[in-house]
Amino acid sequence: MRRMKRKCRSSIALLLACVLLIGVRAAAGQAGKAKAESAAAAVPQTRIWRFDNIHKIDGLKTQVFGHPRVIATPYGKAVWFNGVNDGLIVPEHPLAGASTYTWEVIFRPDGGPFAQRFFDLQEQNPVTGMDTTNRMLFEVRVINGQWCLDSFAASGTQHRTLLNCKLMHPLGRWYVVTAVYNGKELRNYVDGQLQGEGPLTLKAQLPGRSSVGMRINHKYYFRGAILMARMTPRALPPSQFLKLPARVHRVSASK
Repeated sequence: MRRMKRKCRSSIALLLACVLLIGVRAAAGQAGKAKAESAAAAVPQTRIWRFDNIHKIDGLKTQVFGHPRVIATPYGKAVWFNGVNDGLIVPEHPLAGASTYTWEVIFRPDGGPFAQRFFDLQEQNPVTGMDTTNRMLFEVRVINGQWCLDSFAASGTQHRTLLNCKLMHPLGRWYVVTAVYNGKELRNYVDGQLQGEGPLTLKAQLPGRSSVGMRINHKYYFRGAILMARMTPRALPPSQFLKLPARVHRVSASK
């Protein structure tokens, strides 16, 4: 009788251990699934920001500094910045989580100071909420009535500046500028024409915020207009770059 009781106790203990093991494995499986789903959700989608409103961009409420204003252009509405104190901050980093990307902006530089930052995608520390040094930038250099493109990207100790002022462009015209990171190199373009390239190893950036018309720290203000931007979480070939849209109407030369 005692032997049977011991066998029963042993069988019950074994059964409980099996149930516990199954439960642990199931929980681990659910956790892994949740982690995978979370990682998949973190991969950004292509975003298009149209600058036809200073108070909301793509449904995101902006912070407005100075007096940027909406203007009419041959391609639709755009936002014009005075190069002195105008700027917008958008509470999102549209390329956070992207291991490769294509970032395109349709804009019109109108002169102003020598060094200007017209678009800044900025990572933030998830604990402190402070800006980190990881960022992506579009800049211009204005020289003798013309401009050249400057693109910058940084992640940790890795960074790359692409600035080629041997390729100059007239002010007061509309252009499509593009930065492409393919996992190994950063390249930048004006109207589909390569301006510069260089090796770079970037980690995907964490969520953050963006500034338009100025650097995120309210410096290097931009003078000119921005029509739209497209942020794609993969490297596109030049054949798939944005083009200037069809003209919607004629406008006067005044701003």
